[in-house]
Amino acid sequence: MEKRLKQYLEFYRSAAEGEENIEERDNFCQKMLVQIQFFQHERLIHLIVTVLFALLAVITILAALIIQEPAVLLLCLMFFVLLIPYIRHYYILENGVQKLYEYYDRIESGRG
Repeated sequence: MEKRLKQYLEFYRSAAEGEENIEERDNFCQKMLVQIQFFQHERLIHLIVTVLFALLAVITILAALIIQEPAVLLLCLMFFVLLIPYIRHYYILENGVQKLYEYYDRIESGRG
């Protein structure tokens, strides 16, 4: 997903800066909105998963403080190992979608 987002960001950046010739601006903007919606959906799903893993990590930390079993500490470690890549991926999606909004506004208004 990250590779796909970077490709779209580069394409829409060049379109927003006027490097791409946009003849049918309305049609181009409609197609861009569809791609933005795809990335928004992906962002929402990853937000839900990231929050779930964060909650599970906090719960296992609390359980580790109460139970003090090695298995609970291992589970806590596993949640954190998974949480870090999820946070990174969500960060990339969030910033990419915000950039797409900016490019859309520039393309839609007709200024590069």
